[in-house]
Order: sequence, then C-alpha cells, then structure tokens
Amino acid sequence: MPAPPDLGPPSLGPPSLAASHLRRCGVDPADPAASPAARESLAAMAAAALDPARPGPPDPRFSVHRNNVVAGLIAALGETFPAVRRLVGEGFFAAAAAAFVRAHPPRSPVLLRWGGAFAGWLAAFPPAAGLPWLSDVARLEWARCEAFHAADVAPVGAADVAPVGAKALSALDPGALASARLVAHPSLRLVASRFAVASLWADVTGPRRGLADLGRPETALVVRPDWTVETRALPAPAAAFLAMVVEGRPLGEIAAAGVGGGPGGAPAFDLGEQLAAAFAAGLVVAAARGGP
Repeated sequence: MPAPPDLGPPSLGPPSLAASHLRRCGVDPADPAASPAARESLAAMAAAALDPARPGPPDPRFSVHRNNVVAGLIAALGETFPAVRRLVGEGFFAAAAAAFVRAHPPRSPVLLRWGGAFAGWLAAFPPAAGLPWLSDVARLEWARCEAFHAADVAPVGAADVAPVGAKALSALDPGALASARLVAHPSLRLVASRFAVASLWADVTGPRRGLADLGRPETALVVRPDWTVETRALPAPAAAFLAMVVEGRPLGEIAAAGVGGGPGGAPAFDLGEQLAAAFAAGLVVAAARGGP
C-alpha cells in the first residue's frame, strides 16, 4: 500500500476554534501573507491537542476538544485492532493506544490508513513485554486492513501478463516457464509468527475454543479474493510456496525449492498441488513472463 501524503497535523476541530486561536496569537487567518505563522501556530495547537503536558490556547473549548481528539483516535485504533483490544482488555488498550497516539499521530485525515506502525510499537512497549505474541496479532490485523483496501484484482491484459487461471502457464512458451513469475492477488498477505497467531486471532474473534499450543509457529494467510477478507493458518508447504510467490521468485526457482528446499533435503511442497490450490482459491491471478 503506498504511503499516504503528509497533509500536516491532525484536524483541529471546528474552524472557529482554530481561527480564534490564531487571532489570540496575533495572526489574521484571512491574511495570505500570514500563512507560515498560521501553520506554525496551528502545529503547536495540534501538538497540544495530543499532549496534556503542553499548554494549549486560552480557550475553554480547547480542553474539551483535546479530550475528544484523543478519545476519537483511541476508538479508531480499537476498530482496526479489535482482537488486540479484546486480548488485553479495554483499560490496557486505552492506555497503550493513548501513548501510541502521542508517539505516532495521524498525518492524514484518512484514518483508515493510520495504524501501520502500531504492531512494531507494541513490540517495544514495556508493559506488553510479557505478551510476546501481541505484536504479531497486531501485524495480522493490519494485514487484514490492507487486504480490505487492496485492489480487487491484479492488472490483466498487459503484454507481459498471461491470461488468468490454469491457462496462465499453458499460454506461456515452454522455454519461458522457468523464468515466469506468478502474480499474487493484490490483497494477499502472509504473517509468519513463532506463535499460533492465526489460531489465536480466530479464537478471539470467533467461538472461544481455547488454544492447546500457543507456542507453535504459524503462518497466517490474509486475502480478499471477493468481498470478504479471509484469514486462516497455512500448512507449512503452502506457506513456503506462497512466500516465494509473494517475493516474486521465478517459477524455476520455486520448483527447485519444492523438490529439495525442505529440512534435510526433503521436498518442501508439491508444486503441482500448490499451483492448483493457489489458482483455485484466487491467490495467484496471473503468470508474468520473465525478463530476458
């Protein structure tokens, strides 16, 4: 997902509040020449809105606005990371989210694109040190967010892309198969973890069955082939195959890994089986001809 443009500080609420603040600072908001001073003053106001230690403008409305800004951002973060919120409880999540809001405030009014740094931030958050799997759950939930907003299908019809489906490979010249690259669905994400992250997410967001072994490694598949984002744990062979597809490895290299890439030289996966499953599930949408 491309990074959103930097549109400056978060929204400052009602224009009348911002204009009143500028006039108190001796800046005429209607004066084009005052733009640099206005931006500097508004940036200071935005910083104060997120940090109670910073003095805000002497306006009785500002303290109310400050509370609303932080509360709104905490709520938005909770909508993006519902499993994390349920795992740690409302109080812990609110405190952590408030600290994250101050460390990583949104730089765009499009909050759907905000929160990508939360998983990495959680991994270094001291109060969460006893929950080493928590940041991986957050990574999975952000992958679901990205998958939801990804393009519906990879571009098809360009000169270097073969038809979609099982015909994708047969349409290529046999001599070009080894250098061909499979094109993953734009929404496809893999979240590899040393914990059973997909099973934990499913247990938290669906019927509670409990986990017998949270400490087993697991790779979660996240994809939206149609209207619904799907999330499930992958068997090790499928995870190894799809990881190479996502990395853009040529088909010849993938085939070689399938034959001898596993531990101790054992086959990591059956290429034909994985290709059939990936095309059938819409995980691979095309085959691109390799370069010269």
